[in-house]
Amino acid sequence: MIADRTAQISGSDVLLFCTLRNELVRLPYFLKYYRTLGIRHFLFVDNGSDDGSLEYLAKQPDVSVWRTDKSYKRARFGMDWMNWLLRKYAHGHWALTVDVDEFFIFPFCDTRSISALTDWLDASSIRSFAAMLLDMYPKGRIDAETYREGQNPFDIANWFDSGNYMISQNPKFKNLWIQGGPRARAFFADNPARAPALNKIPLVRWDRSFTYVSSTHNLLPRGLNLVYDEWGGEKASGCLLHAKFLNTFAQKSEEELQRRQHYANSHEYRAYNKRLRENPEFWCSWSEKYINWRQLEILGIMSKGNWA
Repeated sequence: MIADRTAQISGSDVLLFCTLRNELVRLPYFLKYYRTLGIRHFLFVDNGSDDGSLEYLAKQPDVSVWRTDKSYKRARFGMDWMNWLLRKYAHGHWALTVDVDEFFIFPFCDTRSISALTDWLDASSIRSFAAMLLDMYPKGRIDAETYREGQNPFDIANWFDSGNYMISQNPKFKNLWIQGGPRARAFFADNPARAPALNKIPLVRWDRSFTYVSSTHNLLPRGLNLVYDEWGGEKASGCLLHAKFLNTFAQKSEEELQRRQHYANSHEYRAYNKRLRENPEFWCSWSEKYINWRQLEILGIMSKGNWA
């Protein structure tokens, strides 16, 4: 424990949980974004940062931060750390678990806070809320513009794939499995089944008996994974705008490849590293420029369901 401010947490606070390593350039905007959204307390695990991330977080008045140099891989890619914190601090709270390059949007997020969403979910007896990971990218090479500390990453990476997604059901956990988008076509075109999963359930009314199984892709008990309507209707859902593809990506990819701490012998980062040598561009003729959440609802990427 580096900074413990958990005594400040009140019963109605929506909490945010995050694991990171060497993300100082991203942190100012990340905190600003989620504070504006209505997050009242942040709980971070810093996995051996040496770029000032830990020191920056320790100074923030609404942040509690832990540090570990232990293996990210042996901690089930950080989820053991997250599950421990969730069990200890999130019981009875709505908890949002995200990476530092993920930005949660939901229906009416331009006019309503996250507590308005969680109040509606409580009133509707809904315990978990899905958000598809939407990879964002610039038009042109990803290293063409330098991302500055505190900058909105979507000033640079403001395009996305409006289609090109595959959806199936995981028979074991009953959650949807979504793949595709720019990472599938740019890095896994020869084997799209190996492309990263885009389905996430980041927002949960937490109980200490719950646990994330694989990142935030699925949970136990299995009923928490039923975030879709099996009978042809629509359940409300959101998106996680993914700001991975900035000029910082190549260096981060090389670092993570050397650390070999990621899933399946870091096959994802090996694919990134190999393709990045060719300076790929993600933009194509069917790329769509991001406007707002309503645009994503029209495209069927998220839904307000019956929340009016």
